[in-house]
Amino acid sequence: MKMKFAWLITASMMTAPVLAADSIKIGVSGPFTGGSASMGVSMRDGVKLAASEINAAGGVMGRQIELVERDDEAKNELGVQIAQELINKENVVATVGYINTGVALASQRFYQEAEIPVFNNVATGSIVTKQFAGADFKANYIFRNAANDTIQSAMIAEEAVKRQGFKKPAILADASNYGQLGKTDLTNALQKMNITPVATEKFNVGDTDMTAQLLRAKEAGADVILTYAIGPELAQIANGMAKLGWKVPMIGSWTLSMASFIDTAGPNGDGAMMPQTFIQQPTTPKRKTFIEAYQKAYNVDRMPSPVSAAQGYDSIYLLAVAITQAKSTEGRAIREALENLNTKVEGVVTTYDHPFSAADHEAISDNIPVFGLVKGGRVGPAHPEDIEGDKALRIKPKA
Repeated sequence: MKMKFAWLITASMMTAPVLAADSIKIGVSGPFTGGSASMGVSMRDGVKLAASEINAAGGVMGRQIELVERDDEAKNELGVQIAQELINKENVVATVGYINTGVALASQRFYQEAEIPVFNNVATGSIVTKQFAGADFKANYIFRNAANDTIQSAMIAEEAVKRQGFKKPAILADASNYGQLGKTDLTNALQKMNITPVATEKFNVGDTDMTAQLLRAKEAGADVILTYAIGPELAQIANGMAKLGWKVPMIGSWTLSMASFIDTAGPNGDGAMMPQTFIQQPTTPKRKTFIEAYQKAYNVDRMPSPVSAAQGYDSIYLLAVAITQAKSTEGRAIREALENLNTKVEGVVTTYDHPFSAADHEAISDNIPVFGLVKGGRVGPAHPEDIEGDKALRIKPKA
């Protein structure tokens, strides 16, 4: 039965000895400046909102959550430095964050070695949770509550080829780990449908002119552009097509929902489609409450990255419930609790009912995301029927 979190905290205080009133430190690592900032800031603000709610309700085991925030600037080397600082100096019991796949892959090994759980709230590279899985490792401390790129690439291929009937896709992906790993996943998904891209183009993060790549895709006869990149460069693709007077649909990974794409592309971004675990609409009571609380707390109407905010928010509740269940802030105990959560957690993205196991550290399954559509500066459902009625709340099937 679904439980209210405040009740859970009260029950834990009644059944376990109240510890000293020292705080529980949780790291928050993400890009709060630069091209990935709309994702990082939204994630951080979702995390802060959840922590403030939990603290106001009494905290966890009678202790307050203390967030230790660090800006990794989407730089691998800085992410590595921050991980070591959070573990060795700040003594965090867990860390949430990781927006960029490359930063996650470079940094999370320190948490694995220290046996401290880390939540990937946004990084979607398919190998992220598998980096330390398998027979060579006693346990895996890497968790995720975002739709990985295996899920997203299959959705993109399905939407482009089967639902919309395109036969000549071109792939445009940035040169980062995120872009190139996503390109590989997308190519594999298309191959399963006997579709070969007519062009596969690469560009660097920070590039502002996509003319050459777009011309090659156009000359190859592309009827749709499939993307794996982040907001600023994605906007250059949309704006580049407009300059060329060439308009074909853009369908890509979830990052097409970033404010830095929507605002920079303007009307040229309308019609872009992407998988979303959360669309900023009050389709459930929990989502309505979350949206209103976020808007009030940060004095905004549109979240810069709703997906990042919601996934960040949910990660803190998942950690809090795991710590309560473990009756411990020791890393191994938290990991074991996460792998065997015995309480449902009503989140914004979904209701988490045994979301993890020892063999599965992915909270989001392929039935949860739906397609979003950019229109008039906001993201709404591409197919409204996908979120109507019982479809509004999608839950991971039990193993």
